[in-house]
Parts: sequence; C-alpha cells; structure tokens
Amino acid sequence: MRYALIGNPNVGKSLIFSQLTGLGVEISNYPGTTVALKSGPVCVEREIQQLTDLPGVYSLDGTADEETLVRGELREGRVDVAIVIMDASHLERNLYLLLQVAEYGVPMVAVANMMDEAEAAGLALDLPRLGELLGVEVIPTAATQGRGIAEIMPVAMERARPSSITVPYDADIEAAIRSLQKTLGVTRIQAILALEGAGTDPAMGEAGKALAGEIEPSHRMSVHQILAANRHHFSREIAGKVIREREPRRGIDPDRLLMHAWPGVPILVAVLVGMLVLVFFTGSLLERGLVSLFDRYLILPVQAAGLPPLAATLLLSMLLAIQAGLGIAFPFVFLFALCISALEDSGYMARAAFLADRAMHRLGLHGGAVIPMVLSFGCNVPAVMAMRSLRTRRERIIASFLITMVPCSARSVVISGIVAAFVGIPAALSVYGLVLLLTMATGLFLSRVTPGDRFGMILEVSPLRRPGAAMVLRKSWHRVSEFLFLAMPVLVLGSVGLGLLSWSGILGFFQESAAPVLEGFLGLPPYAATALVFGILRKEMAFETLVVLAGTANLPTVMSGVQLYTFAIISTLFVPCVSTIAVLSRQMGSRVALAVTAYTVALGLLVGMAIHFMLA
Repeated sequence: MRYALIGNPNVGKSLIFSQLTGLGVEISNYPGTTVALKSGPVCVEREIQQLTDLPGVYSLDGTADEETLVRGELREGRVDVAIVIMDASHLERNLYLLLQVAEYGVPMVAVANMMDEAEAAGLALDLPRLGELLGVEVIPTAATQGRGIAEIMPVAMERARPSSITVPYDADIEAAIRSLQKTLGVTRIQAILALEGAGTDPAMGEAGKALAGEIEPSHRMSVHQILAANRHHFSREIAGKVIREREPRRGIDPDRLLMHAWPGVPILVAVLVGMLVLVFFTGSLLERGLVSLFDRYLILPVQAAGLPPLAATLLLSMLLAIQAGLGIAFPFVFLFALCISALEDSGYMARAAFLADRAMHRLGLHGGAVIPMVLSFGCNVPAVMAMRSLRTRRERIIASFLITMVPCSARSVVISGIVAAFVGIPAALSVYGLVLLLTMATGLFLSRVTPGDRFGMILEVSPLRRPGAAMVLRKSWHRVSEFLFLAMPVLVLGSVGLGLLSWSGILGFFQESAAPVLEGFLGLPPYAATALVFGILRKEMAFETLVVLAGTANLPTVMSGVQLYTFAIISTLFVPCVSTIAVLSRQMGSRVALAVTAYTVALGLLVGMAIHFMLA
C-alpha cells in the first residue's frame, strides 16, 4: 500500500512526514520548500507501509511542475490512500484542495493540523461535523507539539475511504460533465479534467474543449474560473458550518513592525547583517583552527616525508581539497544552515521575502530570492542549493548567474588579504561596490533576455513560531550532508586533476602560453595565471598560490598597486569554485553551469583589462 501526504505549502506536511518516517526532509515555514517526492517506510503494528510526501500545492488545476506531478500521481492511481493535511486555522482555503482530491475517488483521511494555532486565533472547530460533511475521518493534530501524530497511520490503514462529498458545479458545467460521461463513457473526474484541458486522451480533450467553448461566452469566464469559483464557494459553505469564532488571545502583533517599510526594512537589514557578521566571525575562527590542524598533522608531515614527486603531488592535492572543503567551506556552510533553518522555522523568511520583493523584481526575481542571495555572502554552495525554492526555471537561471557573482567568504579573503592589506581599505570597499554594480547590471540584462514565464509572488505569511532546536539541527544536517556527499567528491577529484596537470608540466606550459595575454592586456606577471587556475579549486588559494609563486608575502615588492587591484577583481569574478560548479551542475544542468562559467571568465577578464588600461 502506498500512502501519500497531500496539502498546501506551509501546513506542516513535511514535519508530519519527518515525524512518521524519521527521515530528514526539509521542514520549512517558507512556501514551496518541498519540491520533490520524498518517500520512506512507516512501521505500524509490525507492518511496513510506504509513505510519500508529495510537493505542497494550493490546487490541482494549475500548470506548475508541482501541480502536474501531484495530479499525475492521483490520476494514474499511484496513490492507494491520500492523507490530506489541512491548516486548521485557515480551513476554508485548505478545503479547496481537499475537494479536488476527493473528486479522484481515492480512499482518504483528513488531518486538521495546527489545532493549537486555531485555538490561539479564537477558532473552535466541530471536527465530527466536518467528518460527516466530507464523508471521511478527520484527525486533529498539532505537529509542532507532536499531538495526534500517532493516530494518523492507524486511522488511514483502518478507516480510509473515498469521500462521499460532491462539489455542486454550475448547471452548464454539470450538463457538460453528464454529456461527456454519456457520450464517451468516462468518469466524473475524467470529464472535469477534459473540460479543464488537463486530460490525457486526445479525443476526450477535443470534446471537452468544444463544450468549454460553448459555456464560456455566456458566463464571460473561462471554465477554469467557473470551476474555481464553485469550489471556493462550496469550501466557504462547509467551513461556515463547522467553525465557531470566539475571542482570540490578545497580544502584541509583531507583524506591525516586521511587514511595513518602517521599521521592517531596517530590522531586515539588521537581521541579515547580524547573521553575516555572526557567520563570518565564528566561521573564520573555526576555519583558522581547522586549517591549522590540517597543516600541522597532515599537510606539513606529507611535505616533509620525502615521497616520490608524483605520489607527493597527488597526496597533497587530495589533502588540500579535503582541507578546502572541511576546513574552509564547511564551517560557513554549517553556520549558515543553522541560521537559515532557524529563520525559516520562525516564519521570518516569508516576511523578509515580502519586504524584498519590489527590489528583487528589478533583477527579474521575486522576494524569495533574497534567501539564496544572502546565503551566497557566506558560501555559494548552500546558496545554489537554496535556489530550489524559486518557482520557475527562468528565476533559477537568473539566480544562478547572480549568486555566483556575489563575493563569498573565500573571495573576501582575496579582497581583504590583497587589496585591504596592501592597497587600502577604501580600495577594498570599491571592489565590493564594483561587483555589486556588475551584479545588478547582469540581473537587469538577464531579466529582459531570459525566456520563460513571469509570475507574481503569492506569499503565505505563516504565524511567527519559536524554532525547535531538534528540527533546526535536523534540517541543517540535511543541507550540510548535500555539500559533504555531493560537492566534496568533485572537489577532491578536481584537486587531484590540477595536481596531475602541475606535475606533468601542462600547467607550466599554460602559464607560458598565457603570459602574452596577462602581461599585454591585464598587466599581470605570468605566474598570476597559475594562481587564477588554482583559485578555481578554492578562491582563497588564488591569494595563497600568488604568494608562493611570487616568493614573498610582501606582494607590493613584486607587484604594483594597480596589479594587485586588477588581480583581486579578476579573481573575485573569475569562475566559481569547483564546489559551486559541481552543485550548480547538479541543480541546473551542465549547460547552465557551463554558461555561468563562461560568462564569469569573460566578465572577469574584460573588467580586469579595463582597469589595467584605465589605471596603469
């Protein structure tokens, strides 16, 4: 038997799935977090049942990937029992989806989750009466408190049944449904799908299209709109029969502060800056300690071991990659995961997205993109992972370019270690300013040329909640594990490949070949080419390699201020690190990853060339 959780985004569906299966799926208060099928076993009375967490959707009549996926699962009979999760504090809206699921005739139970929030809002629900109206069992739960969760699977296994309720559609719609049933011998749900244009049979689709063409002119509405209006009206009617309002609990409404431009925007800036400062300082402390341990106990002993050149090169390349991943990237990835998970579970991220929506629109994105953009200041890897929350592929393509241009913590090492230390702090700040202008210009350009649909942002703002430590840690581990098990292997392989190129002399040949370009067009010494290549492995290695090849840590003795500034700019813009490329390729495909790489290389070289000729 295959059981499936179905519900709107942000109703606690993924949390219930996690509690029932123990698997670490993402659990968020931000709409659209669950974007793929998650399955796991549930043991009930010594029987193993398969439970699937379907993507959160508001309806089954749309064309989004999530809606198409859920509709297909129900239509093709791949769901034996549907467990419909509803937000008890917003029952009317959630009943809309339940009515659509009921039309498929699949055995089902309903779960009225967030009963605690409904009670706090002054709502009293007559759930037995709701069960009578729907013709299915209704289970009250409060997932954040673990209340009622243990009853879900036993009730679903023993008392699930098809709903007896039928939506009373407009008379013309009902006549069209009966006509299709009589002439084509189809079921009621097949006739409805044909009228909506969502059926799979061509003949049925043509018949539905013809009938819809007869209905729409007289109603001055599309069939979609008529069906939706009828469902919403029926949902309101059912909710009115089972909800009794009473005096809500009084208290200060924090959204008066958080969701208005003043003081909402200053609070947003303070939260984001505070998070960045916390992650940068704490991450830097952890980074220094971990890198020191790697140097002392692994890298320096290997360098002093007197191994054969090839073996020493390969082993050191592998150790440097592990040091880069675990010693440098991991602290920032983990700390950002903790901060973002806590903000998501508190409900604040939805408010941040609302405030940032107008500004992000100018870059072809929506307010939700503020989350990955902020993440990218710490490390581009978790930022790319966070792009999955963006609704359309168009938005994810634009975000792919912009995220990889944001100076991450490793790029900040290059900026602070070279420009701030040897040229001056104002020059270092100008690097950030220049990169910001280039990022905005890129966003404005891509927003006009990138194909794809543009949608307005419909955002559900959930109540503010106190994040649970266990849930925050579980979600953080889920995000960090993707970095460890996906990006780390590619990082190690890439490092070993660069080591082989260095040992074989190919890298030296590349340095000699690149000398005319670097010296003539960028004004940089030839060994800067090797430093830039090693910067692909990890960005701060560009700085470290430059020091090694220059033969001194006092770089102003071998390079001018303009050369140092040019190198820092190129290194900051030039090719995302191999970890970011690996994760980006997995998330968006190799073509997008290649396009981002080519664009950043070209942009870095062009800007570096312009700086050289203007300032030299």
